[in-house]
Amino acid sequence: MSLHKEQNRIEELWRRYKKSNDAQARDELIEEYIPLVKFVAGRLAMNLPSSVEVGDLESFGFFGLLDALEKFDADRNTKFETYATTRIRGAIIDGLRSLDWVPRSTRSKARLVESQIYELTNDLGRTPTNEEVAQALGLSLDEYYGLLSELKGANLFSLDEAAASEQAGDNLKILDLVVDQGLLPDQQILEKESVEELAAAIEALSEREQLVLALYYHEDLTLKEIGHVLQVSESRVSQIHTKAIMTLRSRLS
Repeated sequence: MSLHKEQNRIEELWRRYKKSNDAQARDELIEEYIPLVKFVAGRLAMNLPSSVEVGDLESFGFFGLLDALEKFDADRNTKFETYATTRIRGAIIDGLRSLDWVPRSTRSKARLVESQIYELTNDLGRTPTNEEVAQALGLSLDEYYGLLSELKGANLFSLDEAAASEQAGDNLKILDLVVDQGLLPDQQILEKESVEELAAAIEALSEREQLVLALYYHEDLTLKEIGHVLQVSESRVSQIHTKAIMTLRSRLS
């Protein structure tokens, strides 16, 4: 089937579903977008311990897809994939939060690191280096990197607090905005002050941290692929990612 015919087929499914709540059209749309659920779940899984089953993430995400199908306005100038990705991700995170899978000790360590980064940022007037954070925590650099690896996944919810969105009743996640700031002018999700604060926090990150976030969230590269680009190990990329997210959280909290 040609791309044009495929687009027409999907548009017709949307028309049937939204106009007459056609159950068959809804089922076909679900089948069409299930791969999106698998994609979002797979990317989140890369930042979670191996004990978290990808199948569970996909189950949570499926409810996000259903919610997106129901609430999506096909007449708006927004791609469904963009809208649904936020809903799917939010549903998965809500599901994980309900499981409370992060140990209390890990949460405490994460708060300690964030607090130290915050204090150093205020004292230095800039984002601290890994060496400075490690020294402040009384750790060697290798011990600090090990701690960042241990905290992998603990910051998953850090930047996913709902950004003020009272206009349309939608919640666009701050983490999505970190790498897709082009959404801001059109959807006017955040107040101008919040946007400026977020932009300043991102700009204060090191060039390598900004690059990791951009490659991971915007270019959809895996941590392993980013490692090839930066010529470092996958675990090192994970540590850079964790430090970047925790730094942003410390600045935005």
